[in-house]
Amino acid sequence: MQKQQGFTLIELVVVIIILGILAVTAAPKFINLQGDARVSTLQGVKAAIQGANSLVYSKAILAGEEKINPGSVSIGAAADAKTVFGYIAATEAELLKAVDISDDEWDFTEVTEVPGTPNSIEIVQVGAPEACKLTYTESAGENKLPTFSTLPVASAC
Repeated sequence: MQKQQGFTLIELVVVIIILGILAVTAAPKFINLQGDARVSTLQGVKAAIQGANSLVYSKAILAGEEKINPGSVSIGAAADAKTVFGYIAATEAELLKAVDISDDEWDFTEVTEVPGTPNSIEIVQVGAPEACKLTYTESAGENKLPTFSTLPVASAC
């Protein structure tokens, strides 16, 4: 008679329990990958706007427009980019001219501010939660950089 070789029922149960424990401890790490991806995408948009602002401000200095509100600078688009103290104005149209992003993938909400204060625009990826947004506020004055809101944490996205 030959002896059969294989796993016992107890060995199989132990392996299943170990795999279950690994799944329970590892799953939370991978569950919120979508939130991390959305935050990374917002970081990319923020960097794109900062890069575009650097180029626009350089052109504004060359054109003598950096101290003017409102001003305009030719950036190779069909129409000149409107600027505020040399930086991109906080409107959907101006951001779309200066930054290579699509309005099909992003929602823009222009925030109406108190007269005399800088305008802002909220940028949200289509389909993302409302809390997962980036706010761009145009320059408040001469030699003042535009500001960005603090990026949300992945759990909010």
